[in-house]
Amino acid sequence: MKRLNPPITDWVGKRVWIVGASSGIGAALARRLQQAGARLALTARREEALREVAAADALIAPADVTDAAALHRTCELVQERLGGIDVVVYCAGVYTPMRAWELDLPAVRETLEINLLGVYNLLESLLPVYLAAGAGSLCLVSSVAGYTGLPKALAYGPGKAALINLAQTLYTDLSPLGIGVYLINPGFVATRLTRKNDFRMPALISPDAAATAIIAGLGRGDFEIRFPRGFTGWMKRLGRLPDRLRFYLIGKLVET
Repeated sequence: MKRLNPPITDWVGKRVWIVGASSGIGAALARRLQQAGARLALTARREEALREVAAADALIAPADVTDAAALHRTCELVQERLGGIDVVVYCAGVYTPMRAWELDLPAVRETLEINLLGVYNLLESLLPVYLAAGAGSLCLVSSVAGYTGLPKALAYGPGKAALINLAQTLYTDLSPLGIGVYLINPGFVATRLTRKNDFRMPALISPDAAATAIIAGLGRGDFEIRFPRGFTGWMKRLGRLPDRLRFYLIGKLVET
């Protein structure tokens, strides 16, 4: 069966821009790709944190993804300094646990601006580059929280669901033009975001394990790269259940 995306197996000399590289999955992926020989540009709001992640030859390019003009300037800088862009990974994100009776509108806006609208800010600058080249790979880090509505994900879940839909739409438009689109859906990963959870997180994995799974999925040419497989498979099936059964099971999860 034909692969959905071009497999990325050789990282030596690959020009990779990671947006959201200062911690968590982004930082772990940056370290792994540096070891594999990629040429990296690293972006996040915290420059000092980026310097702790980066190897000596990596480009440190701090920017706020909610500032479209700043992200455009950063995209131009990355192209100039690396001589082009082969792969972009967008994993910038925030998370505020929130139930319906705890609605915090500023936190909702921040979540959607970073987790979703920041991707559009990136696309405005990146797509003309990829379209002119007729090549390039775009990796969007979403979450299994986008599969179905979950407790405490009042802002986070809808943003991730929209990101899943966006990746599917981008794939339909861009794949025939030679541009790869990869959707990354992690389960629970031990990061500063998941430390906010006050419940037991099943199948919790390390950022390094997440980076390993992402690299493996890119090497296979997958469209959706989800991990760990067992837990994320269960979550995907949950989202496809009839409403009555799905709401019953989610209610049971809330009670435990």
